[in-house]
Amino acid sequence: MLLTKAWENYEVDKRIEGYSPHTIKAYKVQLYLLIKYFKDIDITTLTTEDLKQYLISNGDHLKPASLAHRIRFIKSLLRWAYEEGYLNHNPAAKIKEPKLGQRIPKFLSEQEIELLREVCYSPMENALFEFMFSTGCRIGELAMLNKEHIDWSSRSAIVRGKGDKEREVYFNTRSDIWLKRYLDDRQDQDSALFVTERCPHRMSTAQIRYIIKRISKRAAFNKNIHPHQFRHSYATHLLNNGAPLEVIQTLLGHEKSETTRVYAHLIGKIRKDFF
Repeated sequence: MLLTKAWENYEVDKRIEGYSPHTIKAYKVQLYLLIKYFKDIDITTLTTEDLKQYLISNGDHLKPASLAHRIRFIKSLLRWAYEEGYLNHNPAAKIKEPKLGQRIPKFLSEQEIELLREVCYSPMENALFEFMFSTGCRIGELAMLNKEHIDWSSRSAIVRGKGDKEREVYFNTRSDIWLKRYLDDRQDQDSALFVTERCPHRMSTAQIRYIIKRISKRAAFNKNIHPHQFRHSYATHLLNNGAPLEVIQTLLGHEKSETTRVYAHLIGKIRKDFF
């Protein structure tokens, strides 16, 4: 089976399994790189040595995380081909990802959060800021939210996260107030929870990033503020208030507990440095 045909079948299966469009798009880029190196090769002729040569052909120019992503795609594609019976053995089975250094999440201090609150001008900016900070939503999850997904009685919302998995998130009283003010001010009939200011339609992730950047510029911070920092800040805030890691993992929608434990290491380091 040729690489291109293998990809066609693989993509169909992964879409059925619920892989996100972002993952499919990123893996398609890796497919092009694989074809550029091997041409449209018959996958049954690939050997472990071939794959290793491909990985080191430009591996010196890649960061460990980028190399790991490349390896994950190859392993995923060839494992699928093996399990589907297109391969008699999996040549990528023994290829290991490089060890990655633990990245410390960047979060906002309570003072920085208050400074950002002070410079929000409109009900939309306040609602967007408070909702992101109080729920810990990913920017993509926020962009896909509809008004009907909000349960006002429990101050909660159902978001669709990675792997097309749904989870419930909760927002605080401040967010509740600003969301209602924002929605009451709107004249459009769009179903999206957040819409653009001009010719109202659903906000894209790029437009949400622009608004957060606009708010942070007013606060005159000496560092870049990006939406994912609100998610990190949400997690550290929960930890500081004694929330168990298992609860935080569920609220953040982390599939692996190791992802959530990074925050525990971060808080421990901060406390150690402080005292």
